[in-house]
Amino acid sequence: MLGIGRREFITLLGGAAAWPLSVRAQQATMPVIGFLETVSPSFGTRILAPFRQGLGDAGYVEGQNVAIEYRWAEGRYDRLPELAADLVRRQVNVIVTTSTPASLAAKAATTELPLVFGVGDDPVKLGLVASLNRPGGNATGVNFFLGELAAKRLGLLRELAPAATRIAVLVNPTDAVRTESNLKEVDTAARAIGLQVHIVNASTIAEIDAAFATLVRERLDAIFVVPDSFFNSRRVQLANLAARFALPSAFGQREYCEVGGLMSYGTNLADARRQIGSYAGRILKGAKAADLPVVQATNFELVVNVTTARMLGLTVPDKLLARADEVIE
Repeated sequence: MLGIGRREFITLLGGAAAWPLSVRAQQATMPVIGFLETVSPSFGTRILAPFRQGLGDAGYVEGQNVAIEYRWAEGRYDRLPELAADLVRRQVNVIVTTSTPASLAAKAATTELPLVFGVGDDPVKLGLVASLNRPGGNATGVNFFLGELAAKRLGLLRELAPAATRIAVLVNPTDAVRTESNLKEVDTAARAIGLQVHIVNASTIAEIDAAFATLVRERLDAIFVVPDSFFNSRRVQLANLAARFALPSAFGQREYCEVGGLMSYGTNLADARRQIGSYAGRILKGAKAADLPVVQATNFELVVNVTTARMLGLTVPDKLLARADEVIE
């Protein structure tokens, strides 16, 4: 046995057989959730905590009465179709996603297995559901409104940095759907308030560094980061570069401000992820995705990092501080 003794081999082979019959029987009948994500497992803990809470609210606890098969693309969006297909082959009971690229990959992989999604854009326009109230098909979930809030976010950046007129808009070109929808929103909003926007692409760590070199070379005044799972996983890099080059920055999630970003405005994603977990639990109990209305996020939050503002020489208007859900000192 190539270095493994007969006793050791029998132990390895028969380990599962040695488990109590009740445990093996429970595992054999336990429903399985397929969890497909664009990021890496290290970043996934922030996503999973509220998701598991929602799952628990529906009566399911991982390892006790439900199993979860995880598939992480680790920032490589081109791997999503393959990972989604693998979950379909394994015939999981429901597929869960919390990003637009993963949701589209899962939808393309199956029209039969239930899908509970979290997306940043209109799921009807994305082709995930027939309508919000009656999704039809095999999918339902939560709309985070990340794209629809782009105009509001740009206006808040203008309030914080009124002298900034030439704004860099950082997008991930591998997420073509979100990039297109956000750029339409940003372009319309920028023209309305007299801003010039300059599109900068990045989909790798090195390209983020190169993007900031471009910003500095072209003397742009601020940076607006389009919400993206890969960018979120690189939020420390983005916040540090913005600080290094003294660029006011606007983001879609509070996590950026927690590591030094200037301002964020977007959906409270913890609430949305809990709802995704709750819906997954309801489907495991027999509900049909076609009958569960798409949840429209209603809990939005403005976070301002005053320490970063001071470092940039900016004075945060009192009326903006009064509207902020959290002020980081």
